[in-house]
Amino acid sequence: MNRYAPDPDRDRTRTRKRKNTLPLRLHHHAWITDDQEANRRFYEDVIGLPLVATRTEHQVLTGSERAYSHALYGLADGSALAFFQFADPEDQKEFKTISDSTPLRHIAFKVETETQEAMGERVTAAGDAETNAHVIDHGFCVSLYVTDPNGLILEFVGHPDVEKIDAERRATAHADLARWLAGDRTSNNRWQ
Repeated sequence: MNRYAPDPDRDRTRTRKRKNTLPLRLHHHAWITDDQEANRRFYEDVIGLPLVATRTEHQVLTGSERAYSHALYGLADGSALAFFQFADPEDQKEFKTISDSTPLRHIAFKVETETQEAMGERVTAAGDAETNAHVIDHGFCVSLYVTDPNGLILEFVGHPDVEKIDAERRATAHADLARWLAGDRTSNNRWQ
């Protein structure tokens, strides 16, 4: 029996039970790295995310057995950033994550202001210009942007009034989207 196959009776019951549920949290975000040790130094030693698991596996992926490592770096809520590296260079090339060079494609993390400042200090002390570390005050938040050794852009977001600002935006989210879709491009960022 396929548990995902349509079953109208089961689906109505599940919909009623799950009407107001959301995913609990991000479990992990996966990416490919060409160098697990350089990646570990960046995430653990510089950014401060602990290495919480390394899985070394052999698995059939797309019809061939592949050997790979899967390293996970933990966040405070139990979620993680995960990085794969394949033993075979041809497998590595096949599964390499392609990323367009745009600052709009990134992963953002909520952090306390002190954590953000400490990260910025460690990134600066590491002296790697490739990280392109910089801070932008968006008004509704202050963001530290850092590029990891794989080209993945990370944003560490903090603001002393983040809960108040988030509550205001949540209350008007649908109206703001409807206004935008109707052609009104007026900024609603009164904090900037």
